[in-house]
Amino acid sequence: MEITAYKPYIDAEFESLMERIYPPRVCVDNETYQDCTLVKVDSANKQGILLEMVQVLTDLDLVISKSYISSDGGWFMEVFHVTDQLGSKLTDDSLILYIQQALCVNRRRGVSKESQTSLHREARPPYASTDHTAMEITGTDRPGLLSEISAVLSKLECDVSASVVWTHNNRAASIIYMEDGLQGGPITDPKRLAHVQEQLENVVEAHHGVGERRSVRLTAPAPGQKTHIGRRLHQLMYANMDYEPCQGCNGGGVAHRKNCTKIHVSIESCKEKGYSVVNVRSRDRPKLLFDTLCALTDMQYVVFHAAVSAKGTMADQEYFIRQQDGCTLDTESERHKLTQCLIAAIERRASHGVRLDICTNNRVGLLSNVTRAFRENGLSISRAEIGTNGDRAVGSFYVTDASGYEANPQAIDEVKKEMGGSVVVVNKSPGWTPKTSKTPSVGSISRNSSGSMDEEKPRLSPGSLFWSQLKRLSSNFSSIRS
Repeated sequence: MEITAYKPYIDAEFESLMERIYPPRVCVDNETYQDCTLVKVDSANKQGILLEMVQVLTDLDLVISKSYISSDGGWFMEVFHVTDQLGSKLTDDSLILYIQQALCVNRRRGVSKESQTSLHREARPPYASTDHTAMEITGTDRPGLLSEISAVLSKLECDVSASVVWTHNNRAASIIYMEDGLQGGPITDPKRLAHVQEQLENVVEAHHGVGERRSVRLTAPAPGQKTHIGRRLHQLMYANMDYEPCQGCNGGGVAHRKNCTKIHVSIESCKEKGYSVVNVRSRDRPKLLFDTLCALTDMQYVVFHAAVSAKGTMADQEYFIRQQDGCTLDTESERHKLTQCLIAAIERRASHGVRLDICTNNRVGLLSNVTRAFRENGLSISRAEIGTNGDRAVGSFYVTDASGYEANPQAIDEVKKEMGGSVVVVNKSPGWTPKTSKTPSVGSISRNSSGSMDEEKPRLSPGSLFWSQLKRLSSNFSSIRS
């Protein structure tokens, strides 16, 4: 007689029971402060909820200048001090409604179509489209790698719809969305997928030595599954161990810490409360809070309390954390690795070199031509976001010379000629090197609600505004004719 082990039935909706009994409450307050909008959230607590909340706000390109978080027990409470990119309060009723729905009772079902339609901006987050095949590549950063990959895809008649590339500490990660250039739509034929992956693996392998970490992964779209691009890039870089060389400033003393613009991370023990206390001080920049929380979440740490604030060009973050099993960071190796990973998460999105924003006609071979132009003129791409909207191709590239120093202006001029269309040089960083960059990032966190401003803040450039509008179109990307 066959004996079947007993397996209790568990309703799939049981995990969300508390959320349904006590749905999140969101209050958007424009009365308390003159210089910012308060977004207050009360909700049943669950793993990852803090990152979800911050992700909603950062996907709308909103600026969080302060935040207070408390989530002891089964309840989660958070206050965000928020402005738009120009430092103004949120007064658009459609935007406020969208935020309330995204954070509140409709968060599980998504934002209503009416709210998305009435919103006077593209509010879709940077998720991978289910209409495209996704390719993830990690490995050592090599000049010309992106150029060769795009050339191979063009030869294989794979039309690129969008691509995002990050580099950090000589490591690289990229996500490329593409569709079948022969039949249109995603590539679903297993044999064709295997052939494309094999050809790309050959390209990546040619740029790596024996024993160097690398990976190429193609996935067909899965209905109902969404991948947040920034979130996924953090995971890829973490798996690629780009954090290993990271080292913060070790200078001692309160005065040094206050005046130093390098990244400071300290981890202490709060034994009476059973927490590890993490303090991070760094240059302020957009999405800083989101990137820091990605690192903590990927390392399986739970944030119970936090306080985040920005003053001038600097930002301070304090977190009271435990591991998921309730333990604190008791060993030096645990504290050292967390320190490295936090520094890496902050550095990955930092500006590198000269930023070029392009807007040109989409044409056959565009992606291959652009990346080839960079390579032939001795320029290296340190970061990129590219895609199309209709017949227009838009993108943002950060470039340096092959050694990681400031790009030659003549080389940039040559690239601009080959690209055609509109090419805007947004951000120059004289004397920039990866270890000693002194240029503040564009569009840092705006004024705090106390009204004090001890340091002059970086201002949002016209080019930065230009790209902030273009990147909202990412979810409507059509194919780059490459």
